[in-house]
Amino acid sequence: MKVTVVGAGAVGATCAENIARKQLAEELVIVDIKEGLAEGKAMDMMQTATLNGFDTKIIGSTNDYAPTADSSVVVITSGLPRKPGMTREELIGTNAGIVKSVTDNILKYSPNTILIVISNPMDTMTYLSAKASGLPKERVIGMGGILDSSRFKYRLSEAIGCSPNDLQGVVIGGHGDTTMIPLINHATYNSTPVTNFLTKEQQESVVQETMVGGATLTKLIGTSAWYAPGAAGAYLVESIVRDQKKLFPCCVYLDGEYGQKDICIGVPVVVGKNGIEKIVDYKLSSEEQEKFNKSAEAVRNMNNVLGEMKLV
Repeated sequence: MKVTVVGAGAVGATCAENIARKQLAEELVIVDIKEGLAEGKAMDMMQTATLNGFDTKIIGSTNDYAPTADSSVVVITSGLPRKPGMTREELIGTNAGIVKSVTDNILKYSPNTILIVISNPMDTMTYLSAKASGLPKERVIGMGGILDSSRFKYRLSEAIGCSPNDLQGVVIGGHGDTTMIPLINHATYNSTPVTNFLTKEQQESVVQETMVGGATLTKLIGTSAWYAPGAAGAYLVESIVRDQKKLFPCCVYLDGEYGQKDICIGVPVVVGKNGIEKIVDYKLSSEEQEKFNKSAEAVRNMNNVLGEMKLV
């Protein structure tokens, strides 16, 4: 099996390293537009093979998609990262053209692939890839909800004082500082509602800190985070290539589910070898559904920019 990661920056390289270390593919291809970057990072990773005990063959390519031919899964991370004070929405103008070009090039060589989108603004870039590719909706997936849910569980573990691995928590809606919806009333600590352990004020703090999780890291390190986004991308790849049928939130195309149509946004899904195998109805409360509808409206407003750019 072959997996491709497009973009050899911090997120792409971290994603690729996780894929290699987990041995999720016999061959891993990294593509980047910058001369020598993908080749150099591929070589550097290959020199860890005996140290980390993996047999995945990793190759790099500068702006040549021929080596990606017949990839089962392609992860798109390319585009500019966020800088301090920059919103994900401000990246649309630059990253849309990049993602459209990448999608077109990938499909020339791998028409039956499953696309995973990490590039920001992720909901809009996933929608662009879905429209530009013409692939079945099951085979175009945005990663964001997995990352946001991981950040949610991290914040819950801090507040409760427990291991994040003992927590279940889901974030749905748009992958944005004002559009994501941490479902605090659905979160559990070893099957017990987390609301049993936290005051109302603590719950509100956890939700707010989760929503600005990306912006917090951007402010601290001067650019977008990469360890967690890269690991989240590889986690999604793993559920596909190993047909794990894991249930977690991803950005997917909706056609009536959760009361929304013609939009890519985060909802709980089952992921296996065919991509999205099922969209799961979490039976949202009226308040949660209202928040979801507002989130969808905000995502649609971002998607309108694609029409203005004549990309969809």
